[in-house]
Amino acid sequence: MPLALAYRYFGGEGQPPLVILHGLLGSSRNWTTAGKLLARSFEVFALDLRGHGDSSWAPPSERDYSFTACAADVTAWLEAKGVSRPILLGHSFGGKIAMRVAVDSPTRCRALVVADIAPRDYAPHHVEAFAAMRSLDLAKLTSRAEAEEKLKAQLPDENLARFLLTNLVRDADESFRWRIDVEGLYAALPQLSRSSLKPGETYAGSTLFLRGEESDFINEADRSLIAAHFLRHQIMALGRAGHNLHVDQPAAFATALEYFAMDLK
Repeated sequence: MPLALAYRYFGGEGQPPLVILHGLLGSSRNWTTAGKLLARSFEVFALDLRGHGDSSWAPPSERDYSFTACAADVTAWLEAKGVSRPILLGHSFGGKIAMRVAVDSPTRCRALVVADIAPRDYAPHHVEAFAAMRSLDLAKLTSRAEAEEKLKAQLPDENLARFLLTNLVRDADESFRWRIDVEGLYAALPQLSRSSLKPGETYAGSTLFLRGEESDFINEADRSLIAAHFLRHQIMALGRAGHNLHVDQPAAFATALEYFAMDLK
């Protein structure tokens, strides 16, 4: 059963719709800068995927983070909000879900943009991040500064620690909680590391794979695999950008999508 998804609206009313799906452990708020830039040319909606941000969680006994379930959430949201034939943009984990939506419901998408992920299996990602998050005793936590210090002590990348802290919230009673289903997503990591597509599945709509020049998530060996699934595709590299290319180069990211959309019919 689809879960209700929260979303952020970045403006652009009257322009072609663009729906954004964030990466694992992210949320719509990570797209604020890029989303506002994209609103120059698109009507921009950024969703919180199930178990992330302000969206619903399934009860522990009913947890399902399969790509099929996540894609069904997105399709239900499009129907409920009356968003017709958007460009569907997915980053990393969100890109896997976007690919699943496009293959399952090709007429719902005007086009597809996949940011820095290929349709293949990967080694489990964010293992260290989950370990750091799970190690925090939220009941004994006294401040966000303390949480940041503890996360930084376990992670080699301070930026990653700050990114994880976007998921930590403090309630009215001063207690802390994660606004992300840490345990459920951690248990699903092996499943989420696999490709969301099966051999032989294809999407015939216009597709842009946008990769970070300094990232290794899409490599030369992936080109034939991408071509096998996406019959009308192009691959573009964004200079001076890593895996989080919309954060590293938001203006260039927005411009790349604008040029891509110019050729759509």
